[in-house]
Amino acid sequence: MIPKGGYSRPDLFGQMNHYDEDGNKIGESRPGLFGSVNHYDADGQKTGYSKPGLFGGMDHYDNDGKNMGHSSPGLFGQMNHYDENNHKIAHSDRGFLGELKHYDDQ
Repeated sequence: MIPKGGYSRPDLFGQMNHYDEDGNKIGESRPGLFGSVNHYDADGQKTGYSKPGLFGGMDHYDNDGKNMGHSSPGLFGQMNHYDENNHKIAHSDRGFLGELKHYDDQ
């Protein structure tokens, strides 16, 4: 879900556009109902969704409903990302203009 060295930027309509480390668009995430988020690849095909979890985090699922992991807030606006086995795999730091910079922790 999170590219190594990539980043995400919000657009004017509430969706988040995702880019790889070379600046190529690789997907987008659009707001859904009740705080959920639907994820799409660069071709517009739905790849999964996320829904709010406990304590401000998000639980992530693939398009078949299989749990793929979760994200939890860290310090200073950081988000920590974990796989389905609860191992930390990445983190995202919030930038000055609302963008997220993604870093692989493995």
